[in-house]
Amino acid sequence: MDNQDIQKEFLTVDSALRPSGWGDYVGQDKIKENLRVILSAAKARNEACDHLLFYGQAGLGKTTLAHLVTNELGCGLKVTSGPALEKMGDLAAVLSNLEERDALFIDEAHRINKNIEEVLYPAMESRKLNLIIGKGPGARTVSLDLPSFTVIAATTRVHLISGPLRSRFGASFKLDYYDNPAIEQIVRRSAGILKMNLDDNAIARIALASRFTPRAANRLLKRVRDYAEVHGVSAVSDDVVKKTFDMLDIDPLGLELLDRRYLELIAKKFNGGPVGINSVAAAMNDNAENIEEVVEPFLIMLGFLHRTSAGRVVTPDGYAHIGLPPPQTRLI
Repeated sequence: MDNQDIQKEFLTVDSALRPSGWGDYVGQDKIKENLRVILSAAKARNEACDHLLFYGQAGLGKTTLAHLVTNELGCGLKVTSGPALEKMGDLAAVLSNLEERDALFIDEAHRINKNIEEVLYPAMESRKLNLIIGKGPGARTVSLDLPSFTVIAATTRVHLISGPLRSRFGASFKLDYYDNPAIEQIVRRSAGILKMNLDDNAIARIALASRFTPRAANRLLKRVRDYAEVHGVSAVSDDVVKKTFDMLDIDPLGLELLDRRYLELIAKKFNGGPVGINSVAAAMNDNAENIEEVVEPFLIMLGFLHRTSAGRVVTPDGYAHIGLPPPQTRLI
């Protein structure tokens, strides 16, 4: 996916449900308080905002915060991602299109390669784009001035961002999982935008299965809307939500087929663990990074899985959830 595709997707996906102001953004109150101070100070000084780093699990609102920051500053927003910045020319193309005080949003910042980082450092610090022209003894460096701009980076794996890059950000914020009352508030707001009529029990069931994230809550709400429209249901009850989830193989706590398969595999094939992630990935015919980023965080949050120095271990609660008895002894 190139930068134009990323920009288009960023601006269109779930745009109707995305909060447009701080008053609509539920949760992350400490982050909002700090951002208001940083942004107000930047506006008062008539300067570009300091570079910002948002990190946390997928679906917690990092992209939405980038939107709100630029809305507050009244500046333009350019969008790219770590994997899209493969060559120096990719970064140069993005930076050279920035206007004064624009924001550059870089998703999956942990996947920026080291060569690109070396070019990004002076751009972030000194507003300079240093390009190497030619090869060998005749190569020379050309330095181009850049306008004042703000990098807003987002990542789910902050530990993979290098120390030198992380030190260039003026402020870093970790987004936490949401609690059920906050998710219910988000579902109510989104249901109003989608013109859906849900009772309290239906909202509570969606919130409970939302994996503690606004993105999952909105995704489930839209699937419930699809089911209700196809079946001619105008008032969505708890039973309608349950039937939707049954159709999607989503259990009451939000575990999907992949999550349950993961737990059952470790429980049955590896005696509950400990087992290494590469062994699990090979047995599931999946990518280890995908399992670590998509599957495991939610299971750990629920207390169904432990990551130990020896490997992954299914907990007694994890066994209870999949309806299996825990082992009397574990593999060593």
